[in-house]
Amino acid sequence: MSDLGSMDAMNAKQRILGKLRGSLQGTTPVADDYDIDLLTEPWRYSDEARIPRLRQMLEAVHGETQLSTRAGWPARVIEALVARGIAELLVSPATAHGRQLAEHLASSPCAIRLKAYDRPVEEWKDELFFHTPASLTGTLGGIAATGSLVLWPTPEEPRLMSLVPPFHIALLNASEVRDNFHDFMHEHNWAAGLPTNALLVSGPSKTADIQQTLAYGAHGPKELLVLILEDA
Repeated sequence: MSDLGSMDAMNAKQRILGKLRGSLQGTTPVADDYDIDLLTEPWRYSDEARIPRLRQMLEAVHGETQLSTRAGWPARVIEALVARGIAELLVSPATAHGRQLAEHLASSPCAIRLKAYDRPVEEWKDELFFHTPASLTGTLGGIAATGSLVLWPTPEEPRLMSLVPPFHIALLNASEVRDNFHDFMHEHNWAAGLPTNALLVSGPSKTADIQQTLAYGAHGPKELLVLILEDA
């Protein structure tokens, strides 16, 4: 840019700033009514209210939640798949819940086929993105205040398992739900190290265009089912 061009740009900038300053003359500053307690006093819930709060927040944004147990959840998974006409489920055979579901299906007349995430994505990208209708993953825990699941991707359960299939089923231990994000991070000592992606999932994928028409599934799962496993 020439020196003359630089001077013109600077003059234009000064004129704009001058107009902005002039527009404030004779006005009264608005008092800052920001509530500092929103940051310094995290939301708290009683033991009886924590899970209902999480369910309320998830269901308010089109998520589905069900209470189950550590022994009974495989039957709930099968019921959800059959109800949707889905005959195939993506799981990780290296996880405890993947093995538990496989054992349950082995003694069940249901014809659900388990698909293993056991190879690099480059080898089966087309099948994963276009021919995998549902997936099952575990979670690291949940956050009651925002109705969020915390997913910590691992080599056994990569993040694509929860992001790509249209129907995502997530297992959440009731004992691992915390009041707020602040407590969750401190309890798990996130300051000592984070994964490449820690995922906070607060419902199925949704987006809206300029006309505010809400659509689900544009950037991730269209449906989310959270099975909350009580300690019984």
